[in-house]
Amino acid sequence: MKNRTEKTILVVEDDMASCELFKNFLKSKGIHTIIAENGYEAIEIAKNNPDIDLVLMDIKLPELDGSSAMIEIKKIRKDLPIIAETAYALRGDKRKFLSLGFDDYIPKPIKPDKLHAIISKYI
Repeated sequence: MKNRTEKTILVVEDDMASCELFKNFLKSKGIHTIIAENGYEAIEIAKNNPDIDLVLMDIKLPELDGSSAMIEIKKIRKDLPIIAETAYALRGDKRKFLSLGFDDYIPKPIKPDKLHAIISKYI
């Protein structure tokens, strides 16, 4: 059960191995994790869980991609930080994702120290 001081991160990721890595890392930092496997699920979870402090959003998702889901979530909670994550990192991607409305960007494979640093910026 989540206590009131514990932070909550919504991880939007369709790869279950990546989900487990995120959950284990975040748990070790005392952060509660909610998992969504696609963009539609992420939108519903964000709508129904006002205690979410941050979203880690994979870009390539089934049914509804991460960029489209981020736009819909920002309509509901414009101040909720949403971090783009993608395995298809190219030069200029960070600028592209920030211009779409993401608050930040982290390339895959995600290194624990980089993940901790980016989370610490927002919560």
